[in-house]
Amino acid sequence: MDSDPGLAALRPLGGFFVLRASRPSPPLALPTLAHAYAPVYGGVAPDVHAGAGEDPLAFRVGKVAAVLRAPEIRVAASVAHQGLAARLWSVALGCAVRYGGVPDLAPRLLRWDPDAGAPDDLWLAELRPLPGDVGTIGEAVLRGHLAPLTAALHTRYRVATGLLWGNAASALAGAGRELERWAGHHGRADIADHARSLTTGLLDHPLLTGTGTFTGTLPATGPFPATAIETETATETATETATGTEPGPGCESDPGTEPGPLPAFRRRSCCLYYRVPGSGICGDCCFSRPPGSARPPGSARPPGPARPAAAPRSPRSRRSSPGAPSG
Repeated sequence: MDSDPGLAALRPLGGFFVLRASRPSPPLALPTLAHAYAPVYGGVAPDVHAGAGEDPLAFRVGKVAAVLRAPEIRVAASVAHQGLAARLWSVALGCAVRYGGVPDLAPRLLRWDPDAGAPDDLWLAELRPLPGDVGTIGEAVLRGHLAPLTAALHTRYRVATGLLWGNAASALAGAGRELERWAGHHGRADIADHARSLTTGLLDHPLLTGTGTFTGTLPATGPFPATAIETETATETATETATGTEPGPGCESDPGTEPGPLPAFRRRSCCLYYRVPGSGICGDCCFSRPPGSARPPGSARPPGPARPAAAPRSPRSRRSSPGAPSG
């Protein structure tokens, strides 16, 4: 990592894993994630029209709400939470498997553009290498980011904390699965094993205990689950491949390699996405169909591979999400 201050080895993994580090500086004066999580808005109804710098969290939630036409602001808060969680997990796991360590991801060092898509939403002010073990990553992402983010969204939007920790687990499972998919395509069994070990270890963290379980395997096909939320809400321009970039250090490409089965995850909560008009349930949802919906006899089916994010969906279709067992 010291010899690659631009973190170029993340680029081949796809735009959702990329972290803008050190230089160049962000084109705008961006708020830090520490500012976004600050509990200074407690007890005050959040203004969903706040500026990105003044109240970045409300800005992001408001943007998602507008694009989704969410019937409840807490639905948009949940979707925004899951998208940011997936982004943070992707960066941390990507660094761990490519470098053997992670940068210091302290909220005060990460500048966030809530109006931008990956990879231009997160900018790391200073590169400080840390170990890439489960304990360090858990402290950085779970304690450093997702705990204060969960507290802020629960206080401001009354989203259940159990639901938000389910989002965190779903996002983690999806990020780990995508790394395994990439590793399989490039003949890197070592990276696949490392990604799975980190993912399972992190899911054993006390903050994620009871949020879900692995339920088998899936074929290694379909789009990157962690980008699907933002694609569907039209709030991201995430690049799913590294088209136009040079391979980073240690990237041995083997396009002919077929990846093996990927782990399927089932969460024990629902992110509320089914409440969005014209949507459905996620592939890893605890529900088999949207609550309150009628199901014709014989119509039930297990989760299958995700449809492309832009494809039309019926109200009973499953959405690909960061933890969805949908490929």
